Amino acid sequence: MQKPKKIFNNTDNIRAEIMEGLVYAGMGKIHALPEHCAIYRTMPQDEQTVIVSGGGSGHEPTFAGFVGEGGIDACALGEVFTSPSPDQIIEASRAVHRGNGVLFLYGNYSGDGMNFDIAAEILAEEGIECRTVRATDDIASAPPERMSDRRGVGGLAFLYKLAGAAAQFEHYTLPTLEALAKKANHHTRTIGVALSGCALPQSDAFNFTLADNEIELGIGIHGEPGLCRIPLPQTDDLVEMMIERLCADLPFGQGDKVCVSVNNLGSLSNSELMVVTRKVGLSLKARGIHTYDVQVGHFCTSLEMSGFSLSMLRLDDEMQRLYDYPINTLGWRK
Repeated sequence: MQKPKKIFNNTDNIRAEIMEGLVYAGMGKIHALPEHCAIYRTMPQDEQTVIVSGGGSGHEPTFAGFVGEGGIDACALGEVFTSPSPDQIIEASRAVHRGNGVLFLYGNYSGDGMNFDIAAEILAEEGIECRTVRATDDIASAPPERMSDRRGVGGLAFLYKLAGAAAQFEHYTLPTLEALAKKANHHTRTIGVALSGCALPQSDAFNFTLADNEIELGIGIHGEPGLCRIPLPQTDDLVEMMIERLCADLPFGQGDKVCVSVNNLGSLSNSELMVVTRKVGLSLKARGIHTYDVQVGHFCTSLEMSGFSLSMLRLDDEMQRLYDYPINTLGWRK
C-alpha cells in the first residue's frame, strides 16, 4: 500500500509553524502568543464581548483561520487532532478580554470541553466571566434526541460568522451573544462523506481504508466511524441522499431560507465540488427551500482526507442581519 506523503518539516513543530504561517498571512492584523501557541487579532479599544475558540490542528482553516474582523477574536492551537491545553486557552482569553466577558465557542469534543471548562474556572477567579457554546451540527454522530452528544464540524463556521458579527458590529452582551450562538447552533446541520482516509503526520499509514469503489457516509473529521459504508453512487444520488438526511433532521422545509456550505474535507478537486454544489442547488429548489448564500471551499478539513461535507443554516431575521456583515479572515472573506 502506498504510504502518505507530507510537506512538513519536523513533525514536532507543526502547530508552531502553522501559527507562524497564520501570523504572516494576517499581514499585521494577527498576532501570536508563541509560548502558548495561540493567536489573536488586533483588538479595538471598545469594550466588546470577545470570542475565543480552539481545537486540534489539522482542520484548517478551522479553528484559528477564523480569527479576524467579523470572526472570532482569539484561538488556541492544539497538536494535530489534539485539544489545546487550559493554559493556552487562558492566555488567549487574557490577550483579548476587554471587560465584558468571554464566549468560548468550539466543537463538541470531550478533551476540548474538559480543558475549556478548566480555563473558565481559573479565569473566573480573576474576575473574567466565561460562557460556553459547543457546536453540535454533525447529524451522523448521534440521533436528534441526543443533540448534546453530537460532534461539531463544518457548521461551526456559521457560528463564528454570526457570533463574530454580533460581538464586533452590534456589541452584544455576553448573555445575548451566548443566546445567539445557541440559536445558530440549533439551526445548523452537517453531514460528511469520505472517499479515503487521512494520515497523521507521524504515521506511515492512513487512519482508515475503504475499498476501491466504497465510500463512508457520515464520517467524522478525525476518522470517526460514520453511518454506513456503501458502493460509490452517482454524484447526484449521493448528494440527494445527504440533503434528504439534513432536511429530515432539523427539519428544513418549503419556504425556509438557508445558507449552504459545501466544504472540502481535504483533497477533493474543485471540479468535483462544483458538481456537488450544482446538485445541492437543484435539490433545495425542488423542495422549495430558498438559498440565501452558498460558500464553497475549505472550511473544516481533515488533513488530506478525500471527501466533502454539506452544512445548512436556517436563517431568521436576526441571523440574516448578522450574516450580512463583512468578514475578513483567512478562512472566510465576505
